[in-house]
Amino acid sequence: MRTLSIGGNQLDAYHVCAFFDSRQQEYAVLTPFYQEAVAQREKNLHIVADELRDDHMARLRDAGVDTHHCAACGQLEVLTWRQAYLNEDGAFDKDRMLATVEALTRNAAAGEFTGLRIMGNMAWVFAGLPGAEDIIEYEAEVNEVLARNRQPAICVYDTAQLTGSMMMDLLRTHPLTLINGVIQENPYFTPPREMLDELRRRGAASSASAT
Repeated sequence: MRTLSIGGNQLDAYHVCAFFDSRQQEYAVLTPFYQEAVAQREKNLHIVADELRDDHMARLRDAGVDTHHCAACGQLEVLTWRQAYLNEDGAFDKDRMLATVEALTRNAAAGEFTGLRIMGNMAWVFAGLPGAEDIIEYEAEVNEVLARNRQPAICVYDTAQLTGSMMMDLLRTHPLTLINGVIQENPYFTPPREMLDELRRRGAASSASAT
């Protein structure tokens, strides 16, 4: 069974919610994870803001990653939010994204690399985009895709953007957390089916109170 390793810690789970206070902290913690993927002939797939793509590539180069070679051979793929999370109308479609993750995993397993590591910066959730309200449901559902395919994925969140209730929901939809550079099993994690049932009850209660 593949294990996820960050900072020397190995755990038999795949979906990580990473909370950071700054971009400097984010790269200090995650760059070794990217470097390890290159060394092990795994593919890095990173999803970042459109305006930060060049900066992301520069930070990887500064850390010793040969971004030109890795991108040319397909070992490094950096997508923007619009290319990955949003549909042609600029909205988040969770079912489309779940299908995308499933397809990416299958293609990686059948390709020339030994595996795939996904990192998605989730700041787009707070940009007022249509469909973003489905993010917690997506985070719950994608657990089943990642676990079934043994696919490591890290969702990066800026703590300054989170309310207390949002942080708690994110904790409940990720079996692993990465806080202050330490990865650990998450005691707040709620099984996907149970979490989805709760979200549906919340939605029904909200609709009833609005009528």
